Amino acid sequence: MNFQGNRRRGEDGIAMVIDFLLSNARLVLGVGGAAMLGIATLAVKRLIERAGRAADDEKVEQKMAESWEELSLVSASPTLIKKGIEGVVMKHVAKAAKQQKADLCQQPQMSALEVQSKPESKSKRLQLCVVTPQERLLQYYHTRAALAPHEVRRAQALALDICTEIQGFMHSRHPDMPLGEMNLGGSLLDDLQVVSADHACLLVPLQLEASLWRLIPGEETLLTHPLHWMVRRVNLEYFPRGRSYWDRYLVGGYLSAEAVVNMFNKAVMETINWPSISSTLDCLVRPVLGGPDLRLEIRPEKEKEEADGSQPLFISVLPLLREEDVALTAQPELTSPWVNAWHLSLYPWETQRLVQLDATDDGRRKLMLKILKAVCRLNPALRPLEAAPLANLILHLSDSESDWSESSLDVRFQQCITELIGYLEQEALHSYFKPAVNLLSGLSDDQVDQMGFMLYCAVSEPEILLI
Repeated sequence: MNFQGNRRRGEDGIAMVIDFLLSNARLVLGVGGAAMLGIATLAVKRLIERAGRAADDEKVEQKMAESWEELSLVSASPTLIKKGIEGVVMKHVAKAAKQQKADLCQQPQMSALEVQSKPESKSKRLQLCVVTPQERLLQYYHTRAALAPHEVRRAQALALDICTEIQGFMHSRHPDMPLGEMNLGGSLLDDLQVVSADHACLLVPLQLEASLWRLIPGEETLLTHPLHWMVRRVNLEYFPRGRSYWDRYLVGGYLSAEAVVNMFNKAVMETINWPSISSTLDCLVRPVLGGPDLRLEIRPEKEKEEADGSQPLFISVLPLLREEDVALTAQPELTSPWVNAWHLSLYPWETQRLVQLDATDDGRRKLMLKILKAVCRLNPALRPLEAAPLANLILHLSDSESDWSESSLDVRFQQCITELIGYLEQEALHSYFKPAVNLLSGLSDDQVDQMGFMLYCAVSEPEILLI
């Protein structure tokens, strides 16, 4: 009873400090401070819980040592010391925890001889360090990130089969529609897909008459968004409406991306005999209806799916406009509510730049990108981070760091974590090719806080991201 009373007084003291700090953490401390306050709170909570659960066969002092070891990790980050957050958070938390420790130490304890007779437990860090950080990263890449060659070949073959079926159907049903050669694109083709080969991109190039259409950069449009381009119909006085096949999809003098997507939805998704194609390919092929994008779902036969654990493959059908190195895609989910806006895809530029840099210095930037993508995909807290911010993170870091050899992967990985924390603090990661674009603008405050918490933990223990 005496122990429980002391424990309750200690909890009250901590609760008063934590309640106040948590209620004002985001406002006063920012993302980093709020994240570290969460770590400190968790450490103190474990301190209380472990001490309270200690039975006669448990050593209270040993439990205290473990909890204080975890609490010490909070102040391990040099970034916190430099920013002064440690002085704001740890001063109050450590004071309350110290009082709790003093209360607990007043209770009857086992003799010092009995405590010393049990060897000290090894720290978690020593238990995990069976390989070097560089070896751990490569191990994670080969076991979690990299795809099996047969899995890639299977997904590519299915996507190409679907491509052939759609192109043949369009040529027979809409022979007058000016389309280029459909082809496979995206991360599956560029060896940038990780964890599982579960999505592919089918590019459908639209052919426009150069004298009748003009692609307008996003900065020159009324939208003033660098990624929202428009396609204007020109020379109407010499070539009236109807001279171009695509004139039927004009809205206000501009080629409407939404109208084009709706046309393909009716002409492809709702018209093709998918059961017949499914029987030909020995798998279930069906359109994913109801969304703003054009997607197909491909599932293997039920017996085969259960036998080898094959995953469904999703194929996005993407209408595309190309002019020199500019690629515009019809993606209403990215340009809504503007029906006339086309999305400028920076993916080809980013991928090409990574390949060029790796070819110049025999670097491993693409490998690092795949590791980061796998980490974010497999970690629930980091899942909102998509491929684009991670690719641009590496491109920005490449401007200041030239050594991307395999031997320096662990150093670059640690730097990527640190740099990402800084971008989350600012709530801005600007595109490498379009600095006006903030690649973190789609994240909510709660998502930023959760990612900040996880990454701050990884500063001291990067292994938690490689589980």
